[in-house]
Amino acid sequence: MPNKQVIVLGLESSCDETAAAVVTAEREILANVVLSQNDAHAPFGGVVPEIAARAHVTEMDRLVDQAMTEAGLSYSDLSAVAATAGPGLIGGVLVGLMTAKAIASVAGVPLIGVNHLEGHALTARLTGKADFPYLLLLVSGGHSQLLVVEGVGRYRRLGTTIDDAVGEAFDKTAKMLGLGFPGGPAVEKAAKSGDPDRFDFPRPMKGREGCNFSFSGLKTAVRQAREALGETAGEQDIADLAASFQKAAVESLMDRVGKALDLFNDEYGPGRELVVAGGVAANQCLKAALETLARDKGVTLRVPPPKLCTDNGAMIAWAGIERLNAGFTDTLDLAARARWPLDPDAEPAPFAGYKA
Repeated sequence: MPNKQVIVLGLESSCDETAAAVVTAEREILANVVLSQNDAHAPFGGVVPEIAARAHVTEMDRLVDQAMTEAGLSYSDLSAVAATAGPGLIGGVLVGLMTAKAIASVAGVPLIGVNHLEGHALTARLTGKADFPYLLLLVSGGHSQLLVVEGVGRYRRLGTTIDDAVGEAFDKTAKMLGLGFPGGPAVEKAAKSGDPDRFDFPRPMKGREGCNFSFSGLKTAVRQAREALGETAGEQDIADLAASFQKAAVESLMDRVGKALDLFNDEYGPGRELVVAGGVAANQCLKAALETLARDKGVTLRVPPPKLCTDNGAMIAWAGIERLNAGFTDTLDLAARARWPLDPDAEPAPFAGYKA
């Protein structure tokens, strides 16, 4: 009798997207349903944890049903259920994890708790053949990190943010400029018609030792420039601010990634891969700069398609498949975690907090 196909249901609820997906070990995405909460959070210019948690409670069961229906499967067809168990807004994480526990218990299949960051880290292996080890640039609203991905569950951090993550800086800049929420796409759109050289913003950490990031000073410089323009600031002024900020942020990232690639190439040799993951990976200005840097450093750049860069259930399902294949499953008393570093042995970064 042939072996049963490995199929995993993945649930994601760590921030402001409620998501459910069904993925096979053959890298086929049978369903990938994502409900954005942008409209609910837009009036506040950022994610409100209580609103996010209530939305997850209201919508998760419906999205799971929709994903299973689109996949044309019953729960008895599943090999496992995976859910984000952290890090993230704890109220939201609890919703997805408890839902996964219920399904795993009733269906009699393994539960797999997935580190949300590992979901991003392994997405490149869902969309193509990315061989271990590779260098990962993880850039999102909550994290800016450089890690060597040595294998499933094996990560070595080279750098992290010591204050704001780059996605957080994009969101806060968008709020200061009145561009709306979510901030990343709004800033990128405004920057297309702006002059990136009008404002001479700092490139934080550029040229310094190590691979850590910092974006707080850049964000402050944008605020000061915006205040200096006063009430007379027009649409072109805002576009120029957005473009100048984006250029500075990308150049800061390139300096840090370049240093990490030098370390990575010294250890493993050129010809390996640089993988970019997280919501900011969808930024086309960043992607273009990374393509040039990767070419100069002799590595191959891998960027998942935009819909798999932002939070989604498919990445959690795939990470579940990777962990299942590696023999990692969890018991039903698995606890949700607000903080869960990929490299728990890394030296503490000053002021990084949960972003480390």
